[in-house]
Amino acid sequence: VTSCLVNPRACHETKMPILPAVQKKNLAVVGAGPAGLAFAINAAARGHQVTLFDAHSEIGGQFNIAKQIPGKEEFYETLRYYRRMIEVTGVTLKLNHTVTADQLQAFDETILASGIVPRTPPIDGIDHPKVLSYLDVLRDKAPVGNKVAIIGCGGIGFDTAMYLSQPGESTSQNIAGFCNEWGIDSSLQQAGGLSPQGMQIPRSPRQIVMLQRKASKPGQGLGKTTGWIHRTTLLSRGVKMIPGVSYQK
Repeated sequence: VTSCLVNPRACHETKMPILPAVQKKNLAVVGAGPAGLAFAINAAARGHQVTLFDAHSEIGGQFNIAKQIPGKEEFYETLRYYRRMIEVTGVTLKLNHTVTADQLQAFDETILASGIVPRTPPIDGIDHPKVLSYLDVLRDKAPVGNKVAIIGCGGIGFDTAMYLSQPGESTSQNIAGFCNEWGIDSSLQQAGGLSPQGMQIPRSPRQIVMLQRKASKPGQGLGKTTGWIHRTTLLSRGVKMIPGVSYQK
C-alpha cells in the first residue's frame, strides 16, 4: 500500500479516522519535525490541548535541510501547510525552547518526536578537518572543495550528492528548464514527445565519488518511483558510484 512521508493517514483513512477524543488531555509534543507536527495537529483536531516544543527557531526539523535538495523544493509548501494548521487547530507553539523534565510534569502525556543525530562511522581519521557530516554541509553551509568523496549511497548520500553536484539553480520548479534537461519536447511535435537533442543534464561543477560497502547496485534502497531519477541525474552529471568498498582510514 502506498504511504506518505508526512501524512500517516494517507491510504489508511478507514483505519485511522479522526474522531473526537473520549478523554481530552493536556499533551506536550517535543520536537517540531514532520512526526511532531503530524501528531500535534491531529491530536489538536481531536480536541486535545497540545503544546509543541522545539529548541530551534522554526518548525520543520530536518525537513529544513531536505527542502534545500534540488527536486525537493515542494517541502517548502509542506511546512507552510503545517504552519497554517498549527493556527487552525490551536496548537500552542513554543520555539527556541529546550523543554525540561520539570516542565513536562504539568502535562498528562508527553510525546517525544525529537528526531535523530548523524551516526559517525568508526573509521581512522574521521575527525580530520576535511571530513564533514551532511549536517555540516546542508545545515551549516561548510565550504566544500572541488573533489568530494561521499561515504554511503543511501537517501542522505544521494541527497548530498544532488546538492553538491547542482550547477546553478534547480530546474525542478521551472517547466522549460526541466523539459530541456530531460529531453522533453514541450511543443508535442516530436514522436513520443521526446526532443531530438535528447537529455541536456549539465555536468557537476565538482568531481564527486560515492562509495558504499555493499556490493549491490548503489541506490538500490531508494524509492522505486524516484530512485532511477536520482541515479540517472547523478550519472549524467558525471558523479561516480563505487560499490563493494572497505574503509580503512
